[in-house]
Amino acid sequence: MSDPHEMPLFDGSLSWEESQAALEGAELGDGLPLVPPTLDRMSAMLASYGSPDQSFGHVMPLMGELTLKAVAYNCILAGCRPVELPLVLSAAEACIEPQFNLLGVLSTTGTPAVAICVHGPIVSEVGLNAGGNCLGPGNRANACVGRGLSLILRNVGGARAGVADMATMGQPGKYSFCFAESYHPGFPPLHVRRGFVSTDSAVTVLGVSGTGEVLPSSLQDTPELVLQPVAAAMNAAIDASSATRKPERGEQVFLLPPEMVDIIAKAGWDLSRVQAYLQAARHPYPFEGIGDLDDRPLVSVPTDIHPIVTGGVGIKMTYLPIWSGGSVTVTKPVRKFG
Repeated sequence: MSDPHEMPLFDGSLSWEESQAALEGAELGDGLPLVPPTLDRMSAMLASYGSPDQSFGHVMPLMGELTLKAVAYNCILAGCRPVELPLVLSAAEACIEPQFNLLGVLSTTGTPAVAICVHGPIVSEVGLNAGGNCLGPGNRANACVGRGLSLILRNVGGARAGVADMATMGQPGKYSFCFAESYHPGFPPLHVRRGFVSTDSAVTVLGVSGTGEVLPSSLQDTPELVLQPVAAAMNAAIDASSATRKPERGEQVFLLPPEMVDIIAKAGWDLSRVQAYLQAARHPYPFEGIGDLDDRPLVSVPTDIHPIVTGGVGIKMTYLPIWSGGSVTVTKPVRKFG
């Protein structure tokens, strides 16, 4: 693992090709081209944020120190603007909370990636996408903020393939996985459910094992027909990932586009009713040779089900299975400086 205090800075005279070769030689990349970290870019990135050596903790698996300088350096590599540094830093701080289990998420042979969901006014301030294709390409802020965190996990935490990242397959979300929550009067935003107010800016990190497209089971407009396939996806993930062997159920997260929330809210269902409906929707798959079926509820308590409103026009929902090895979503306020 490279020491973040010894990551190379260039004076601007180095050619693009030379800078890429130097960064690749220092094992500071993710396989994609990197923005050259020049002295001028580092100065601009740090200008509003205090001492470069300020430490915010240590990043597993290899316990690299999360200094402001290290965060700034990886933000530059990822293409972030200075205004986005607090987002990336706050997401990194959320990752190192013990309950998130960053060591497990990063070193497992499984497929989890760390996803960032951004809440509150900073979404529009930074220009994050909470509309159409919010999980896909096309928005610089989403792509760069997600990549900035991913590079920190590699370059500060040491989660490199074959060193500390032991994933059998991995997944594309490990390059970058960042999206924003949008507002809908039908459901309070996730960070508000967790004690923040709507005018607070916050980030939630999620250790997710991929994405799954989910469609309503019928074009009829009822909450049950919207939520039944969501429950089916959750049931399938529990059975397929051997989460049945865990003594406790983990959280369940799914993304709802505004049209689906409209249907649910028009029928008079609030968040608590959605959560209660899904908690009771466990239907275990009867594998051959398996003994007693695990018919425990989908989650231990209804509030462990987290619908998040995001996305654009259409009826397609997305299921985000939380890594079955054991991780808890963590929400942090976006750090303020000055």
